[in-house]
Amino acid sequence: MMKYDYLIVGAGLFGAVFAHEAKGRGKRCLVIDRRSHTGGNIHCMDVDGINVHQYGAHIFHTSNKDVWEYVNKLVEFNRFTNSPVANYKGKLYNLPFNMNTFYQLWGTITPDEAEKKLAEQRAEYADIENPANFEEQALKLCGRDIYEKLIKGYTEKQWGRKAEELPAEIIKRVPLRMTYDNNYFNDLYQGIPVGGYNALINALLEGVDVKLDADFFKERSMWEDTACHIVFTGQIDQYFDYCLGELEYRSLRFETKQLETANFQGNAVVNYTAADVPYTRIIEHKHFEYGMQPTTVVTYEYPKTFEKGDEPYYPVNNERNNMLAKQYRELAKEKGNVSFGGRLGQYAYFDMDDTVEAALELADKLL
Repeated sequence: MMKYDYLIVGAGLFGAVFAHEAKGRGKRCLVIDRRSHTGGNIHCMDVDGINVHQYGAHIFHTSNKDVWEYVNKLVEFNRFTNSPVANYKGKLYNLPFNMNTFYQLWGTITPDEAEKKLAEQRAEYADIENPANFEEQALKLCGRDIYEKLIKGYTEKQWGRKAEELPAEIIKRVPLRMTYDNNYFNDLYQGIPVGGYNALINALLEGVDVKLDADFFKERSMWEDTACHIVFTGQIDQYFDYCLGELEYRSLRFETKQLETANFQGNAVVNYTAADVPYTRIIEHKHFEYGMQPTTVVTYEYPKTFEKGDEPYYPVNNERNNMLAKQYRELAKEKGNVSFGGRLGQYAYFDMDDTVEAALELADKLL
């Protein structure tokens, strides 16, 4: 006899939101995760009072008022505003590209001066009517200076391929702001849970049965027998035993250090855009929450080719993978007692607010 209404595979944000909603509507839920902690990739690790984002920087941002109110009912959020800077060969540039960036590049002061300089930069590539690759598309959009200093090297590290080998559609536009505004996101709401993301996950999973260090695939038949319906947030191709082929992902490697200094770089995120620097960014975690600790913790983030056994962080949304993912989604429709969710289950790049919204939509649909 089945003990639970829902088995939720994955204790990340999607699984936690769904479990919270299901429990609130009287359903019996079991959440399992192969890791030894809840929270998935938004899990934080406490290092001398600093909430370390163990799997890379996560900033909650949204223009969806319903989603913002939903998470704020669970935990209090601070007012953190994401304002990263880029380091290119020892010189710093503000992100996203704005009037501060243009001043740092060209010494322009007014929007009119910046617009003229951008037009001059773009004019060199005006004859490219149909960009054949990422490089041509980027040059046409923003010109050589921004592309070579702030886009090219970073992108090649992220994707593990030369820019001229990447498809043009990856970069459909380059946000260029004619204001002195370093806020990276355009969303109305932005912040980080006070006390870190564990506080949010703990609130969502309060009263829900959770089993950690539990690998669904090692005892699949047993887990499938525990519930009437499965909500699966892992890799959709792995669920189907790669029967149609393997989807591609990009992975990451993190190198985290505790340093005997109160302030290492003065900002939560500094991107390193030169190709000869192996990491893409350095994260200083205390700046997410205005920490006053005497030491600090920094994480160097290195993109890497995904291999089985690695954590799959980013779907590779090219034509081949998107077609394959679509085929897997069609296969999923035939499974009446399984639903797929999250970045891996839906093979899509989701921000956290997208994840919350999608989990709430699935809950409404199933419950």
